[in-house]
Amino acid sequence: MAEIEIIAQIIGIFAMIANCLSYQQKKDTTLFVFQLVGSSLFAVNYFLLGALSGAILNIVAVIRALIFIKKDKFNARHPAWLVAFIALYITSYILIFTVFGKEPTVPNLIIELLPVLAMIIANVSFRYADAKMVRRFGIFASPLWLTYNIVNVAIGAIICETLNIFSIIIGMFRLDFKKRKDTKSDK
Repeated sequence: MAEIEIIAQIIGIFAMIANCLSYQQKKDTTLFVFQLVGSSLFAVNYFLLGALSGAILNIVAVIRALIFIKKDKFNARHPAWLVAFIALYITSYILIFTVFGKEPTVPNLIIELLPVLAMIIANVSFRYADAKMVRRFGIFASPLWLTYNIVNVAIGAIICETLNIFSIIIGMFRLDFKKRKDTKSDK
């Protein structure tokens, strides 16, 4: 493994830690701070690995996290933001095949679409007012990223998405389902 790849994988491991911890946060603002750190590190990770879709989408994710951290100031839940970010995700998909020259074969078209769909799902979840909904949508987005990461041999990201899936499930049981169970037993 080349030196750059080793550095990329180490950065990916730190990104993984930040992302996994994000799903254990009670407050959405804290969740987005961890997502910001994870996305920043993953942008570097993917860039070093030559996985440009992942790099570009994580740069957009950094901007998205900043807006959602300051959600009141930027009215982050306004539908215009959702439209704007979806447009950015779709534009990044097109740029991969036009500007960055990825060959538009059927497998490439499918693989490069997976993280775009994951980002759209995640962005829809951020419109909700609580971390619970982010976890619920995250359970659908993570397998899409996982597949992309396997194809690009992004070891830190593979581990991250695998752990994210488990972390989301644990967070759901610990914070979401337990609360519902406690509410039912109080009646």
